[in-house]
Amino acid sequence: MTETSRPQSSEGSEKVAENLGAPQAGLPDVFDQLLKPEIQESLTVLVEQLPKLAEMLTFMTKAYDFGKSVATDPVLAEDTMASLSGFTKPVTDAMKNTASAAIEAGDRVRLQGDSNSISVFGLMKMLKDPQVQKGLRFAQAYLDVLNEREGQTKR
Repeated sequence: MTETSRPQSSEGSEKVAENLGAPQAGLPDVFDQLLKPEIQESLTVLVEQLPKLAEMLTFMTKAYDFGKSVATDPVLAEDTMASLSGFTKPVTDAMKNTASAAIEAGDRVRLQGDSNSISVFGLMKMLKDPQVQKGLRFAQAYLDVLNEREGQTKR
């Protein structure tokens, strides 16, 4: 873009400042900036891109409005919390049950102290308990998995 001729005095900018009703002190600096070729080229590029910028701004405004409405919607927040609690409630209930059982078992061991020893016959009786069987099957499966993984890493 060609550079425009620069006025000899600031009379032109003073007239524009008077017409705009703006203070005259700051305007000559703005006009000086606007007369620079690189600023004019930048403004030309900006003007050419205005339709795209307007389209992007419209999209971002709609996205912002949607996000704000979703974030401030009490019904949606309540529904989201209800659905999340539907997923987390079974897990938290199981964890609470496991923790309370562990605490109760620890209390029983503490109350019995070291005086209550387990005999061979007591151990045989315990092996028939379904919960002990379940725990032993899990322990065996866990150890099998660990052995398989260790065998794979050595290969």
